Parts: sequence; structure tokens; C-alpha cells
Amino acid sequence: MMTNLFSTFDPATSSYLSMNWVSTISCFILIPLSYWMLPNRLNSLFNTITMKLNEEFKMLMGPNSKGMTLIMISLFMFILINNIMGLLPYIFTSSSHLVFTLTMALPLWLSFMIFGWYNHTNHMFAHLIPAGTPAILMPFMVMIETISNLIRPGSLAVRLTANMIAGHLLMSLLGNNSVNAQSIIIPMILMVQIGLMLFESAVSLIQAYVFSILSTLYSSEVM
Repeated sequence: MMTNLFSTFDPATSSYLSMNWVSTISCFILIPLSYWMLPNRLNSLFNTITMKLNEEFKMLMGPNSKGMTLIMISLFMFILINNIMGLLPYIFTSSSHLVFTLTMALPLWLSFMIFGWYNHTNHMFAHLIPAGTPAILMPFMVMIETISNLIRPGSLAVRLTANMIAGHLLMSLLGNNSVNAQSIIIPMILMVQIGLMLFESAVSLIQAYVFSILSTLYSSEVM
């Protein structure tokens, strides 16, 4: 039972060629917004979201953002579209794998660290000891801050993966149990599944926002 349940998250469905990871970019192939001549509701929605995110990211990064908001907005849109694509039937959820999330979190965090330590070395050292720390606690604060910096890419990746896979597992359990369920409780299971679907749609949006906003906060520390 558990093997069949977790096999839905297996990216390799064939021994020679697996097309599951194509779902990561298929949405960008099927919906080329840049080729639409006239404004439409979907395009207007994306423009509104982009402008709101740009204002918020600029406020967090300050005047030294220098185009970093474009990277964070692109990251938010990419994660959001992949999360929503994973809710559709028979489409592989790429954002529920650490291979996908670590590929985004680790290079982003590493680039921030290299940029910060190379260009603002004194500023990065100052971040290891918060203001007002007693002298006796300074060695411990350096160790704690160093460990917290090192686990940031892992926490970003695991947070997104765990939140996406948890809801999918619950929906898979309800779907498997509804096959053998009595006819009197099938409407109840259906209502719960609809509620879970709406909840997972909100989680997809929130997790994309959390990933991008935390990346923005990490980048603001090295600017």
C-alpha cells in the first residue's frame, strides 16, 4: 500500500525515457504570453501580481536592489506555475522533489554568500554577532549564526518539498480509499477532496511566496 502510494512521486516511470520532468517547462510552451497582441484577463492578472511583488521586493531590498526584483519575481512565477501544474490530474509534481527545490535554493544561496563575502566582508562578519551581544556569548553566537546560514538552502528546499508532498499524499490516500468505500460516504469523501484541492491551491501560492520572500530577505543581508 505504501509502495503504491509513494510510487506516484517516482520521477522515473520507464527504464529508458521518462517525460515526467517535461511538466516543469510545458506550461511555458503551451502559454506563450509574450506572443499575445491584445491584453487579456490572464495577462492582466500576471501584470498585477508582478507589479505588487516588485513593490514589495523593492521595499525589502532597499535602494540597492539593482534588478534583483526581476530574479525574485521570475522565481515566484516559476514555482507557482509548477505547483499549480502538479495539482492537475496525471501531471508530475516536480516541486515535490528535492532535486527540483535544491537546484533553485542552493545556487541562489551560494551566489549570495560569494557576493557578500567577496564585496562586503566586514558587513558579513558583522552579521555573525548581533548588536548588543555580551562578550562571553560572542563565540557561541558566531557558531549559531554560521550554522543558521549553512542550513538556509536546505530549509528552503525541504519546506517547499514537504508542504507540496503532504497535501498530495493526503489526496492520494482519500482517492485510494474512495474506490472501496461504501456509496453512502462517497459524497462526503468527494466534498473533503474538493476542500483539499482548494487548500492545496492556496498552499501552492503561499509556498511560492514564502520561497521568494525568504530568498529576498537573504539577499538583502549581503547588499
